[in-house]
Amino acid sequence: MNTLVRLLPESCLQALTAAYFRFSAWRALGSRSHSQLKTCIDSKMKVHIIPALQDNYMYLLVDESSNEAAIVDPVNPSKVVEIVNQENVKLTTVLTTHHHWDHAGGNEELVKLVPGLAVYGGDNRIGALNKKVSHGDKLQVGNLEIQCLFTPCHTSGHICYYLPSSSVNGQSAVFTGDTLFQGGCGRFFEGTADQMYHALINVLGALPDDTRVYCGHEYSLQNLAFGLHVEPNNEFVSKRISWAREQRENSQPTVPSLLSEEKQFNPFMRVHEPSVQSHAKQTDPIETMKSLRTEKDSFKANV
Repeated sequence: MNTLVRLLPESCLQALTAAYFRFSAWRALGSRSHSQLKTCIDSKMKVHIIPALQDNYMYLLVDESSNEAAIVDPVNPSKVVEIVNQENVKLTTVLTTHHHWDHAGGNEELVKLVPGLAVYGGDNRIGALNKKVSHGDKLQVGNLEIQCLFTPCHTSGHICYYLPSSSVNGQSAVFTGDTLFQGGCGRFFEGTADQMYHALINVLGALPDDTRVYCGHEYSLQNLAFGLHVEPNNEFVSKRISWAREQRENSQPTVPSLLSEEKQFNPFMRVHEPSVQSHAKQTDPIETMKSLRTEKDSFKANV
């Protein structure tokens, strides 16, 4: 099967990828929520962590001073509207990380339910897009400043959304979609190892270490199992696995992590470490990134 996939033209691969995400999302619509809803509170901002589909997360950002709100990757529009009404906030903005159905598939329905929304993203394939952005662009949600970080690889138009600590008056936050996961990174569907290296090490890795990382999926246990496979003597990985298991046993999300923590237990952010390079049998960090991703693509986690 893998050989057949490699021989397919790119247009067919993209169509198969899209179909896969649509099927996975459709299959998950009828299942029970994978996690309980959780809220992180800063002095100026609330982040409601909203489970969706089988393992996705949507995020509702609320500026406390203006009561304005933005939603990240609203794949389940009815759930978004329900929570917006419960919290009695004014939803003004959609922040779309990338065009895949399980992230952008709810945009068109949401703009019908809540007319006048500004829909941001970095890819023309995103539904209902009316505010295309690129690296370094800034936008406002109430008094919250949001910076756009271009991180192509998983898709060619992937954007992460960063809120500096000066905006939230506390820890900074970044919404990473399918670029950076807790303990892992996204597949290289439309990019290369050097692009993911740049995204993880030079762009996201340069943010303050206490930045909260809100990723797009609940993949933590699977990713951490791979991290332990890569570095069996890494105590940070072992401790994080124990913590994550307890969280999941109680239906609690494992997000957010801290960027400083990712640098301790995420092998894709540790490609300069001798132990990670030794496992990958490489001495170049980009080649190490490539080798790790290839291995992870077929890795079976026992979680």
